[in-house]
Amino acid sequence: MSSNRRDFLKKATAGAVGVAFTGGLTSLTAQSYSRVLGANDHINCAVIGVRSRAKAHVIAIHQDLNAKVLYSCDVDDTILEEHNVWCKKNIGYIPKVEKDFRKILEDKDVDAVFIATPEHWHAPMAILALQAGKHVYVEKPCSHNPYENNLLVAAQKKYGKKVQMGNQQRSAQTSINAIKDIKAGIIGNVYKGEAYYSNNRGSIGIGNKINIPNTLDWDLWQGPAPRKDYKDNIHPYNWHWFRSWGTGEIHNNGTHEIDICRWALGVDLPESVTSFGGKYTYKDDWEFVDNQQVTYKFADDKFITWTGHSRGIMKPKRPGRGITIYGSKGSIQLDRNFYKLFDLQGNSIKEELEKTASATTNTRGIGGLDVNHIGNFFDAIRKDKSLNSDIQDASISTMLCHLGNMAQDAGETLKIDSITGKVLNNEKAMKSWKREYQPGWEPKL
Repeated sequence: MSSNRRDFLKKATAGAVGVAFTGGLTSLTAQSYSRVLGANDHINCAVIGVRSRAKAHVIAIHQDLNAKVLYSCDVDDTILEEHNVWCKKNIGYIPKVEKDFRKILEDKDVDAVFIATPEHWHAPMAILALQAGKHVYVEKPCSHNPYENNLLVAAQKKYGKKVQMGNQQRSAQTSINAIKDIKAGIIGNVYKGEAYYSNNRGSIGIGNKINIPNTLDWDLWQGPAPRKDYKDNIHPYNWHWFRSWGTGEIHNNGTHEIDICRWALGVDLPESVTSFGGKYTYKDDWEFVDNQQVTYKFADDKFITWTGHSRGIMKPKRPGRGITIYGSKGSIQLDRNFYKLFDLQGNSIKEELEKTASATTNTRGIGGLDVNHIGNFFDAIRKDKSLNSDIQDASISTMLCHLGNMAQDAGETLKIDSITGKVLNNEKAMKSWKREYQPGWEPKL
């Protein structure tokens, strides 16, 4: 390495985003820059929905020397103002500010949009961005309902731009290594994927109807969703637990681990889905179950389970989230930061750690995997490399989560068409296939 390049990397590493990684996360190494030093194509990005998760997007975009955050977009002026201060401190400049994302889509200088909005906006916004000729990085879940899931996949095929979903563990080198080892037979014939998530979320209370804050465009915030009154327990985070805008914990967090289980087992859509659970902890406006157990049965006697404890930490002692893959010769434990291999007796065989740690249970999830995943997205745009989570595959994991909610609502085991994902012989369950849209806002190709 030349002395000039070495000096540059030292300065870049020290001055870029290391200060933004707190709570035990290490600063990114110079190695993360090597991927982009030879890139010739500049990528202008717009980040939409900038309160929380978008911070991880901005940090990762900033690692690429030929990419820039051209726009920050949010429907809340207070959030935008806070984000401007954060950007100045953490990336050294303040991007252009826009409240209406449609104006950003009109700007031909924007190459890629990053969507970190409430979930009811994910697919409609991604489709509009594709129609405007933009590449799309969309947070999980990629859709609010199965209809949108299929529509987004069709839109990507029609408009031909890159679409990556933000299930960033697909870009974890330790997980990639584990999948290679599984395919090579390191734990024999794999048959079960166990996914779990544990948290202790408090009550969201009973909302009171109040005046809409003058900083918030409530109409645009609702967008494709039917109009509802503004209440004091919805914005900016608790929309996750309302069916009009959110999709519950199985989508909010289960998507990640269910996706890795599906990847490890080499399966797509299931033959049947069963869900047990309920809302046990608080009497409040939360509209989904807060504890849930879902089992997916696949061909060849393979199955995946997801255990979600939104409000009540799982015991005995377990990490806040993770995956265990079981095979005839052993098991593998994975999370965003490690790969652990065990024999059938539970003895540790080997362990690999990610070079840069990522947060696992907070709302930002900032870490090295974002840099890897967004770096892969940029490589796909510039060099037509394969996406680690292209929307055709990512939509299957999202569909599994939809089916988990549908099985819970139906109160019975659902038989699934493993080609289309549609529920067989159950009109009640299929009523959830598509939502009602605000007139004029339904996404279309």
